[in-house]
Amino acid sequence: MSGTLYLIPVPLGPVAPGQHLHPDTLALIRPLTHFVVEQAKTARAFLKAVGTDTPLQALHLEELNEHSRGKRIDHLLDPLRAGHDVGLLSEAGCPAVADPGADLVALAQQENIRVAPLVGPSSLLLALMGSGLNGQRFAFQGYLPAKEPERSKSLRDLESESRKKHQTQLFIETPYRNHALFEALLQTCQPSTRLCVATDLTLPGEQIHTRNIAQWKKTPPPDLDRRPTVFLLLAS
Repeated sequence: MSGTLYLIPVPLGPVAPGQHLHPDTLALIRPLTHFVVEQAKTARAFLKAVGTDTPLQALHLEELNEHSRGKRIDHLLDPLRAGHDVGLLSEAGCPAVADPGADLVALAQQENIRVAPLVGPSSLLLALMGSGLNGQRFAFQGYLPAKEPERSKSLRDLESESRKKHQTQLFIETPYRNHALFEALLQTCQPSTRLCVATDLTLPGEQIHTRNIAQWKKTPPPDLDRRPTVFLLLAS
């Protein structure tokens, strides 16, 4: 019988023991001896903080990240095929959502290996909850184009789709490009479109602000430099 692939959420900021993780989640993590991780160094820091039944140096860690694209990764299922449970870790938040771990989950599903998502922080749902925008109908768009004019065209398309379907659009950016995306939103979107900027979720500096574009233009810009941020818009 194959093992179970556990999808382990990771706190959205510096790791503290048990931070934002349910006791049942911690109880499932600690006995594991095999992990697939985005970066081994940060994964070890997380596992040290939450505590493992096996010494850190005896754990089996395999990396799966952006450098794995285009490479065969089916060998990562070998421990599962041998009956071991495996934990899948992202760098932060939920694995397999805007995360290379999705490729491993897809392979596990193809082989009918049990996949078990665990309870923990999701920046996307936390941002949606705090935004005041439509939580009944929404779509996550991942990363938008980084360069112009493709970025502004994408924003216009998302705004049009949001208006037509009354659908909240969620998207993210590499933290050092947050300001460029924010400025593009102000320059591209209609004055009545509501924009939520949710930064440092679950962290001491957490800020969630929703204003229409006209109001944002009259307000000092938020400090987004290298701070994890979720952007949400809803057009009227």
